[in-house]
Amino acid sequence: MTPAPDLTISGSASIAGVPLFAPLTLSLAAGQWTCLLGGSGVGKTTVLRLIAGLETGADFIGSITANDAQPVADRVAYMAQDDLLLPWATVAQNVSLGARLRGETVNQDRRERLIRRMRLQDHMSRKPSELSGGQRQRVALARTLMEDRPIVLLDEPFSALDARTRADMQDLAAEALQGRTVLLVTHDPAEAARLGQSIVVMTQAGLTSCQPPHAPAPRKVDDLETLETQGELLRMLREDAA
Repeated sequence: MTPAPDLTISGSASIAGVPLFAPLTLSLAAGQWTCLLGGSGVGKTTVLRLIAGLETGADFIGSITANDAQPVADRVAYMAQDDLLLPWATVAQNVSLGARLRGETVNQDRRERLIRRMRLQDHMSRKPSELSGGQRQRVALARTLMEDRPIVLLDEPFSALDARTRADMQDLAAEALQGRTVLLVTHDPAEAARLGQSIVVMTQAGLTSCQPPHAPAPRKVDDLETLETQGELLRMLREDAA
């Protein structure tokens, strides 16, 4: 993997002339997790898709740059809220989907290491319909890591999971994505307080930063400072919705 860069997205977006988000500047520190929260419809997913170079349906005026001046989109791995697994493909085939679509030789050793890391080695030949929700999310995370990109974009990847599985997946992702520049979009203040090394709340008016807890992530769910940060984020989100 190439070194993870600092990233900056600066600009504004609109849809059919209607503003989606006001001029903003979001900076992502190299090798760290940035958590982006906000109400529905403020443009969080659009920010992710702009960085990834994907279609958004929005008109964006601005720039997306890395501190090393290299192109950004071709260094991105993107994990959507839905696992987007191919229903007819096995776990192993889904994990190596990117290489297969590009016509590249699959690095089978790397694929097997990632599957073991996700504790899925006993399910390699199973189809998505034979897996639990948590197992499917681990397959999607393994597929994201299989791309071995220094920039990782996560769009509410754990929101459909029960509380216990969500915490397990948060811990696993934090360990597996060390050293990457990660942008996590989430609606969950508790998730941001656990994982964020930088935490930003997005509204239609712009961005507001929230001081993250001092403890290293992933933080204990009952850590006092983590709970205080969770409460502060909830207050900010409720004030925006008022």
